[in-house]
Amino acid sequence: MSSTAKFLAKRQDRDKGIGTNKKAIPFHKQDYQSLKRQCLERRTLFCDWTFPAGSESLGYNKLGPYSPNAQGVEWKRPKELCANPQFIVDGADRTDICQGDLGDCWLLAAIASLTLNHNVLCRVVPPDQSFSDGYAGIFHFKFWQYGEWVDVVIDDRLPTRYGRLLFVRSAERSEFWSALLEKAYAKLHGSYEALTCGKVTEGFKDFTGGIAEDYELSKAPPHLFKIIQKALWLGSLLGCSIDTTSANEIEAMNNLNLVKGHAYSVTGAEEVHYRGRPVQLVRLRNPWGQKEWKGAWSDNSSEWNYVRLDEKAKLNYSAEDGEFWMAYSDFVRHFSRLEICNLTPDTLTSEEVRHWNYCQFDGNWIVGSTAGGCIKNRATFSSNPQFVIKLEDVDDDPYDGEDGCTLLVGLMQKYGRKEKRTGRSLNHIGFVIYKVPDEYKGRSNVHLGSDVLLYKHSVACSRGFFNQREISKRFKLPPGEYVIIPSTHDPNLKGSFILRVFTEKKAAASPLDVNITANIQKDRISDNNVDIRYKQLFMQFAGNDSELSVVELQQMLKNFVAKRTDIKSDGFSRETCHHIISLLDKDGNGKLGLVEFYTLWIKIQKYLEIFKKSDADKSGTMSSYEMRDALKYAGFQVNGEILQVIISRYANKHQAIYFDNFVGCLIHLEMRFKQFQFFNKNTGKIELDIQEWLCLTL
Repeated sequence: MSSTAKFLAKRQDRDKGIGTNKKAIPFHKQDYQSLKRQCLERRTLFCDWTFPAGSESLGYNKLGPYSPNAQGVEWKRPKELCANPQFIVDGADRTDICQGDLGDCWLLAAIASLTLNHNVLCRVVPPDQSFSDGYAGIFHFKFWQYGEWVDVVIDDRLPTRYGRLLFVRSAERSEFWSALLEKAYAKLHGSYEALTCGKVTEGFKDFTGGIAEDYELSKAPPHLFKIIQKALWLGSLLGCSIDTTSANEIEAMNNLNLVKGHAYSVTGAEEVHYRGRPVQLVRLRNPWGQKEWKGAWSDNSSEWNYVRLDEKAKLNYSAEDGEFWMAYSDFVRHFSRLEICNLTPDTLTSEEVRHWNYCQFDGNWIVGSTAGGCIKNRATFSSNPQFVIKLEDVDDDPYDGEDGCTLLVGLMQKYGRKEKRTGRSLNHIGFVIYKVPDEYKGRSNVHLGSDVLLYKHSVACSRGFFNQREISKRFKLPPGEYVIIPSTHDPNLKGSFILRVFTEKKAAASPLDVNITANIQKDRISDNNVDIRYKQLFMQFAGNDSELSVVELQQMLKNFVAKRTDIKSDGFSRETCHHIISLLDKDGNGKLGLVEFYTLWIKIQKYLEIFKKSDADKSGTMSSYEMRDALKYAGFQVNGEILQVIISRYANKHQAIYFDNFVGCLIHLEMRFKQFQFFNKNTGKIELDIQEWLCLTL
């Protein structure tokens, strides 16, 4: 199937809800119910050949086949490790996630936060799974991946050493949901080792489809505590960590029992009265399930003796479970960064929390058409994809006391962790936001060009361009219409991305792109209109039948371009000449008569003028980034998706378009528009039988 056909098929799937959490896409095309049914019928336990119980699933470097860390590993099913294994014991909670011999504390902190909301957890960990009823050695989990949910099937063979789980385990030794979840996530990314090193927010996003914020606590905004409270009120997941200055500091403990280079979950934020004065507190959890903070407001510290009894009764502060309270002032002093994952509306079903409003767009940076780079690349910047959002209503109860519309913008590039083992690096990505000029307000069928973007100041932007999986930022803007332009820093870097926007109030958003139209002038030429010079040129190449065949037309056009030094051409192809005749042949004999030839010649002169106008550097070629405007001068208006197809077909590897390809493109476009108009019954769609389809496409 061609890439275009795959794109159209995927768009149809999304229209049917495929890729949502309820209709997750089977990863590796493995359907959980079908595989389980087959195993039960055959009375066998499932063995997953796509993620085998062997060294290749462990890793490729520090956990590679010849690494000492991978020696002595045995893959065992839970029923080989204990007499009565359970999927979940007394509900999933934060004590079920204890780190093993894998540097994925960032992931475990995300899982721990996941357990705070049962409905969110069930979207990732389908609850109807067990080691008793219908057990077949097969389990499944759901993860959000770049805009769609996937359902990952695994067998329950887990890596062990000396009879104990090698990686994550539950404090309750007979409980296995967290170990199986970790395995499914490892399969999603190719190996367990692929999970080493990461940010808590990456796990948050893959478990919820949410959008993340990252705060450097040494530069904490003045209202961050209220932002934390509001985030928890909105059902968000929060994590934090302490930066390290060397590899030796990773998971090193300071004198207050805080672990550097380690991910914690933030599970609460409350204000209490201490000796009659209000004090802001935050609650954190160490995914190890132990090693708690020893400072002020730690478990059983003296500060609790001076808190009002009614406030103290609401807070659990004395269990040795890895969870502890600390003053917000100590939190920002000792921790380096805070990460917040805000959840999509479909994630939260509780009426007790508010919901963000959410929109998401897929996009591509295509070399030669939409990979324009940042604003410093003045000639190409406007070619980047554009998205418009209309903010109308200001926030309720603003955290900073000022009216405005809060929005979170996230730009994510795809497939980075999966390609980690190949050494591929991520692009440096960022975005800018412009206010829509008054003359374009209320429209989505435009594409802002250099004449607008190069002479307007942006109203907001990302913090910079970073080679991260996702960059995001919180903004507060006045009501109005805005255009968001995502880009790589340098031009001509290919990549796929999703752009996501969260707003506190409803906001209309859509891609900003032109409608597909054509202004095709009708040919009104007769024999009497043909100049004598063109009659002589025609007769020079026409055969004895006084008509131009495909071969004769090709020779005539070759002769035309050979005489010109101001344009470059590879010579008109046989295919292009066929398209020319198909478009202009009135009597259907497969050749061009005099009037039809003259019509072509007028078109070529018009296209030559446009081509030379677009050839800004007088190189004899046209840059592919100039194709959108050149098409517009010729009477065609196409959106970004169509433009990408055109560039991929008609530009060379240097993103240059020769004159013959330019003419071929315009002829082909006009022919396709006329065919569509012929079959269209004023519905905007066409319906063809097999004969009509083959006649059009062969």
